[in-house]
Amino acid sequence: MDAIFQELQKLGFSSYECKAYVGLLKTHPVTGYEISKRSGVPRSMIYEVLGKLMDKGAVHLVPSEPVKYSPVPAEELIARVRKQFEESLSYLEKELTMLQQERDIDVIWHIRSDESVMNEMTEMIGRTEKELWLSVWKPQVPMIQEAVESHLREEAHVFSVIFGAPEATIGATFHHDYMTPDVVKGRTGGHLTIAARDGEEVLIANFTDQSTSWAVKTCDPVLVLVATEYIRHDIMIEKLTAELGPERLDALWRNNPDLMHVMTGRRFD
Repeated sequence: MDAIFQELQKLGFSSYECKAYVGLLKTHPVTGYEISKRSGVPRSMIYEVLGKLMDKGAVHLVPSEPVKYSPVPAEELIARVRKQFEESLSYLEKELTMLQQERDIDVIWHIRSDESVMNEMTEMIGRTEKELWLSVWKPQVPMIQEAVESHLREEAHVFSVIFGAPEATIGATFHHDYMTPDVVKGRTGGHLTIAARDGEEVLIANFTDQSTSWAVKTCDPVLVLVATEYIRHDIMIEKLTAELGPERLDALWRNNPDLMHVMTGRRFD
């Protein structure tokens, strides 16, 4: 019997409520006085206990003289409690997950060292479900190629911009040919590398020979959007250059002070 009481207590029943309900299952309908005698619940407490059991939907009051009490059948009570628990768990699963996601959005993880950055990028590739956007440089290409081939789901689409590795391909590949990698490296202070997945997560890294490589990783939708759009625009610039020719693109900005600054990071001299 103690085991039954322990399990009922897990469902929110007090010790006295357990005794009163089990006592009613054995004999009913009976008066409060009789329940007290049979169950061991103190007489001074029995009507308070019965009231709480009625609130829980575990006991019915039987109109009579004197008033008697009868239990809700065990299978009916268990079915009702199970339904309530499932509804509560479903609600909590949804709401708590949303709270967790809101917290995750606020977090920006800082990562240091080439190895740690590449490990994080590899794990992100494995989490991709629909789309992966990459902007990568020659030194990082082999590890990223391997990660894509080994961990990326077959149905996921990959779009990549690659710097300094004209023979390399990673998914739908666009080579950054318009400006030499050295110009871009000078503007960004290193090998600015980006991986963004599914509109949900982004890693922005900078690999450099001058100091420790670093990266930030976040689920912030604004930063994910900005990084993805950056890659989209780079892809379109490369396609425009291929269609129009580098000379015509040069003519748009080389004599324009503002565009000179945009393209090179330097003021027009």
